[in-house]
Amino acid sequence: MKMRSTASAVAVTAALALVVSACGGGGGNKSTGGGGKEPTSQFNAGVEQVVNPSEKTGGTLHMGMPGDFDSVDPGDMYYGYAWNFARFYTRALTMFKPVPGKDGLQLVGDLAEDVGKASDGGKTWTYKLRQGIKFEDGTPVTSKDVKYGVARALDKDILPNGPTYFGDMLETDGYTGPYKMKGKLDSWKGIETPDDNTIVFHLKKPFGGFDYLAMLPQTAPVPEAKDTGAKYKEHPVATGPYMFKAHELGKRIELVKNPQWDAATDPNRKQLNDSIEVLLGQNEDDLDQRLLSGKIDIKVNSTGVAANARKTVLTDPKRKQYADSAPIARTWFTNLNSDVPPFDNIHCRKAVLFAADKSAIQGVYGGPEAGGDIATSLMPPMLPGYKPIDPYNVKAQPTGDVENAKKELQACGKPEGFSTVISFRNERSAEKQTAEALQQSLGRVGIKLELKGFPQGDYFKLYAGKPDFAKKNGLGLMVYGWGADWPESFGFFQQIVDSRVIRAAGNTNLGVKDPEIDKLVDQAAAELDETKRNDTWAAIDAKVMDDAFILPYVWAHGLFYRPPTVKNIFVSQNWGMYEFLTLGTQ
Repeated sequence: MKMRSTASAVAVTAALALVVSACGGGGGNKSTGGGGKEPTSQFNAGVEQVVNPSEKTGGTLHMGMPGDFDSVDPGDMYYGYAWNFARFYTRALTMFKPVPGKDGLQLVGDLAEDVGKASDGGKTWTYKLRQGIKFEDGTPVTSKDVKYGVARALDKDILPNGPTYFGDMLETDGYTGPYKMKGKLDSWKGIETPDDNTIVFHLKKPFGGFDYLAMLPQTAPVPEAKDTGAKYKEHPVATGPYMFKAHELGKRIELVKNPQWDAATDPNRKQLNDSIEVLLGQNEDDLDQRLLSGKIDIKVNSTGVAANARKTVLTDPKRKQYADSAPIARTWFTNLNSDVPPFDNIHCRKAVLFAADKSAIQGVYGGPEAGGDIATSLMPPMLPGYKPIDPYNVKAQPTGDVENAKKELQACGKPEGFSTVISFRNERSAEKQTAEALQQSLGRVGIKLELKGFPQGDYFKLYAGKPDFAKKNGLGLMVYGWGADWPESFGFFQQIVDSRVIRAAGNTNLGVKDPEIDKLVDQAAAELDETKRNDTWAAIDAKVMDDAFILPYVWAHGLFYRPPTVKNIFVSQNWGMYEFLTLGTQ
């Protein structure tokens, strides 16, 4: 979903002019017009620098999103925008610096004093916690609270969302978390807490990128006495500068200042806003109009404005100057489910990859300027190890290779085509339009699609990411996309192509099952030579395409809009969206 690695900071290609950031409109945060002079800006001004810098405090930051978070429980979330948002009220062991440009790819200590210290050849990682950090009720945070936070996230029955890295990599010795094994936490040696300020992780095998796992919200401390399991998302206990005042599930969140947060223990955050309000469950087009009119300050989800607003922004110079189009380590794609016939036949899968009109889908996401480039493989070009390949003739025939698609249908015994179901997230208009575009282009070779939408918040937990449901309901094609958990190829591939991460629910690998790919993932993860490691990631990309379990169509850009009154705003190269922590309104 959003992961990155050590070496490869990615340069953004757009050349940017300096932005003049005047504070206008009398300091109000809900009007772009009136008697005051508006701030001046330029298209892409926020890609590599801060726009409208301000140290003023006060006011309310208004946010909104279509649908709901998968969860706001730090142990149960996997959307990148949820991780971005969670840092308002949680603190993980490490974090990316909240600054623009390449420096924003640097990991620093957060709950911990610094990044981890490796020993035992990279199998053991030790972190020292900062002194003086407290929960919102004044209770001191200890290493045992961090251990408990990681331990509870191992239980995918109670907390099905979120990555599986800790369960995959830690020495578990049969330990499955505190819900099923109550009272056994102290005896679990996969994580040790020799004192209140020290936490030690023991891995099954060396992994040099463990600091990136320490960045995950799953390392945020959770007080065992306050843990309510699946209901903890109603009020996570805060360690960050804000805490929950209200949470109406699916409707509204209100955060207010956490009086126990101490700036002296947190060099990476500030309390610029008095409160933060989030409207949930909004219609995306309506939400975009609220954004463009200044009625909200930030749209939460990481995909930028939707199709209707994109047209407005790109064709109106007065709007476009407040927009940023940034290349991100994300690919939009559709999974082909081999559990649903006839996709158990590779030739039927290849027929889809040949027949798809990727040019039409590029248009759905905003075209080359705002949406991104047509993808010829799964791996985004900005990741280390990328090598250009084009096994399905995409460059020559971006609208689809109908002739080869028909040959593949002949080879799979379905010369007249077949019918299947395609799923998408209801709140994402681009995904529905993608399904419609595929319905049209695949129809040219006799592949008939029935469209079914599901709620964004439960898409992976209950629907597309639940293998039994997907198989029973015939979800042959499942639309979504993936952004690297951190900016490196392990963080992009492992959770979507390694078959060993597939579980009963909450999956992000929606059906890639190839033991050869699993072996290559292990080989890349263990390789210390950067050139050899990157060659292996390129081989994984080629093998995934050869298997035809995934139909990639766009290497993503996001078109983001920043109302002119929002302060301290820029695109984070790590998150691939606006950095939330720095935002202000005064």
